[in-house]
Amino acid sequence: MSRPQKRSFSIQGHRTSISLEAAFWQALKDAASEDGITLAGLINKIDKERDGAGLSSAVRVWLLRRFQARAGVEQLEPVD
Repeated sequence: MSRPQKRSFSIQGHRTSISLEAAFWQALKDAASEDGITLAGLINKIDKERDGAGLSSAVRVWLLRRFQARAGVEQLEPVD
């Protein structure tokens, strides 16, 4: 398993960085390509949809839910 890699993006006019493992970066790039948007555009979309979670965590959860939906797995409500 790789160590997280940090990358910086501009989201709604401000700079931010995200740390993800290589497998998550690749899955995120693949999702952006499949959806016909840029990586920055997809991260911006996820940023707008997150509900107070850290952006790196929101990206991981978004990817998990995407894969669950494709696999036909019921998505459970978050556990606090």
